[in-house]
Amino acid sequence: MLGRPRPPRIARRRSKLHGWGVFALEPINKNRRIIDYAGELITHKESLERETRYLKRGQIWCFTVNRRWVRDANVGGNLARFINHACKPNCYTQIVGTTIWIRAARKIRAGEELTYDYHTDGEHVIPCRCRPGCGRKL
Repeated sequence: MLGRPRPPRIARRRSKLHGWGVFALEPINKNRRIIDYAGELITHKESLERETRYLKRGQIWCFTVNRRWVRDANVGGNLARFINHACKPNCYTQIVGTTIWIRAARKIRAGEELTYDYHTDGEHVIPCRCRPGCGRKL
Protein backbone atom coordinates (compact mmCIF):
# COMPACT_ATOMS: atom_id res chain seq x y z
CA MET A 1 0.00 0.00 0.00
CA LEU A 2 1.35 3.41 -0.94
CA GLY A 3 0.99 6.13 1.62
CA ARG A 4 2.61 9.40 2.40
CA PRO A 5 6.38 9.36 2.25
CA ARG A 6 7.88 9.31 5.72
CA PRO A 7 9.33 12.62 6.85
CA PRO A 8 13.11 12.89 7.13
CA ARG A 9 14.58 12.06 10.52
CA ILE A 10 15.48 15.19 12.51
CA ALA A 11 16.37 15.88 16.16
CA ARG A 12 16.64 18.76 18.59
CA ARG A 13 20.14 19.47 19.90
CA ARG A 14 22.10 22.35 21.35
CA SER A 15 22.94 24.85 18.61
CA LYS A 16 26.03 26.97 17.99
CA LEU A 17 23.69 29.60 16.54
CA HIS A 18 21.29 30.02 19.47
CA GLY A 19 19.94 27.81 22.27
CA TRP A 20 18.35 24.72 20.78
CA GLY A 21 18.37 23.86 17.09
CA VAL A 22 17.05 21.14 14.81
CA PHE A 23 19.49 18.90 12.97
CA ALA A 24 19.15 16.48 10.04
CA LEU A 25 19.85 12.87 11.04
CA GLU A 26 20.00 11.85 7.38
CA PRO A 27 20.55 13.62 4.05
CA ILE A 28 17.51 15.62 2.90
CA ASN A 29 16.92 16.32 -0.79
CA LYS A 30 16.17 19.80 -2.12
CA ASN A 31 12.49 20.86 -1.89
CA ARG A 32 11.54 17.95 0.38
CA ARG A 33 8.94 18.69 3.05
CA ILE A 34 10.69 18.31 6.38
CA ILE A 35 8.13 19.26 9.04
CA ASP A 36 5.09 21.47 9.49
CA TYR A 37 5.35 24.45 11.84
CA ALA A 38 2.66 23.47 14.35
CA GLY A 39 1.05 25.68 16.95
CA GLU A 40 -2.20 27.22 18.06
CA LEU A 41 -4.00 29.14 15.32
CA ILE A 42 -4.76 32.61 16.70
CA THR A 43 -5.79 36.05 15.41
CA HIS A 44 -3.29 38.82 14.72
CA LYS A 45 -4.68 40.75 17.71
CA GLU A 46 -3.96 37.84 20.06
CA SER A 47 -0.58 37.34 18.41
CA LEU A 48 0.44 40.94 19.09
CA GLU A 49 -0.33 40.50 22.81
CA ARG A 50 1.62 37.23 23.03
CA GLU A 51 4.55 38.42 20.91
CA THR A 52 5.05 41.39 23.22
CA ARG A 53 5.58 38.93 26.11
CA TYR A 54 7.81 36.62 24.06
CA LEU A 55 10.04 39.44 22.78
CA LYS A 56 10.79 40.50 26.35
CA ARG A 57 12.40 37.06 26.73
CA GLY A 58 14.18 37.31 23.37
CA GLN A 59 11.93 34.70 21.74
CA ILE A 60 9.95 34.53 18.52
CA TRP A 61 7.22 31.87 18.40
CA CYS A 62 4.49 33.43 16.25
CA PHE A 63 4.43 32.82 12.49
CA THR A 64 2.02 34.72 10.22
CA VAL A 65 -0.12 32.38 8.11
CA ASN A 66 -2.20 35.00 6.29
CA ARG A 67 -4.02 38.29 6.92
CA ARG A 68 -6.31 36.61 9.43
CA TRP A 69 -4.27 33.93 11.20
CA VAL A 70 -0.99 33.41 13.03
CA ARG A 71 0.48 30.15 14.41
CA ASP A 72 1.83 30.33 17.96
CA ALA A 73 4.34 27.49 18.34
CA ASN A 74 4.71 28.20 22.06
CA VAL A 75 1.23 26.66 22.43
CA GLY A 76 0.88 23.25 20.79
CA GLY A 77 4.10 23.59 18.82
CA ASN A 78 6.38 20.81 17.68
CA LEU A 79 10.08 20.38 16.89
CA ALA A 80 9.86 23.00 14.11
CA ARG A 81 9.73 25.78 16.71
CA PHE A 82 13.41 25.11 17.48
CA ILE A 83 14.59 25.71 13.90
CA ASN A 84 16.83 28.77 14.08
CA HIS A 85 16.93 31.79 11.80
CA ALA A 86 19.71 32.34 9.25
CA CYS A 87 20.12 35.09 6.66
CA LYS A 88 21.44 32.43 4.24
CA PRO A 89 19.30 29.45 5.25
CA ASN A 90 19.16 25.86 4.01
CA CYS A 91 15.34 25.72 4.30
CA TYR A 92 12.37 27.81 3.24
CA THR A 93 8.72 27.98 4.24
CA GLN A 94 5.65 27.19 2.18
CA ILE A 95 2.13 27.98 3.37
CA VAL A 96 -0.63 25.67 2.13
CA GLY A 97 -4.00 26.72 3.56
CA THR A 98 -3.18 27.18 7.24
CA THR A 99 -0.31 24.68 7.24
CA ILE A 100 3.23 26.05 7.29
CA TRP A 101 5.73 23.63 5.74
CA ILE A 102 9.48 23.80 6.31
CA ARG A 103 11.17 22.58 3.11
CA ALA A 104 14.77 22.02 2.09
CA ALA A 105 16.11 24.90 -0.02
CA ARG A 106 19.04 22.73 -1.12
CA LYS A 107 20.44 19.29 -0.39
CA ILE A 108 21.07 19.12 3.37
CA ARG A 109 23.78 16.86 4.78
CA ALA A 110 23.26 14.55 7.77
CA GLY A 111 24.32 16.41 10.92
CA GLU A 112 23.62 19.85 9.45
CA GLU A 113 21.49 22.31 11.42
CA LEU A 114 18.22 23.33 9.73
CA THR A 115 17.64 27.07 9.34
CA TYR A 116 15.22 29.39 7.54
CA ASP A 117 14.83 33.16 7.22
CA TYR A 118 12.19 34.30 9.71
CA HIS A 119 11.28 37.36 7.58
CA THR A 120 10.10 39.16 10.70
CA ASP A 121 8.10 42.35 10.35
CA GLY A 122 7.95 43.32 14.01
CA GLU A 123 10.14 45.29 16.38
CA HIS A 124 13.53 44.11 15.07
CA VAL A 125 15.04 43.96 18.55
CA ILE A 126 16.57 40.46 18.61
CA PRO A 127 20.10 40.38 17.17
CA CYS A 128 20.69 37.84 14.41
CA ARG A 129 23.22 35.16 15.37
CA CYS A 130 23.46 33.37 12.02
CA ARG A 131 27.16 34.26 11.64
CA PRO A 132 29.72 36.38 13.47
CA GLY A 133 29.29 40.05 12.63
CA CYS A 134 25.76 39.80 11.17
CA GLY A 135 24.15 43.15 11.96
CA ARG A 136 20.56 42.20 11.13
CA LYS A 137 17.90 42.38 13.84
CA LEU A 138 14.84 40.15 13.91
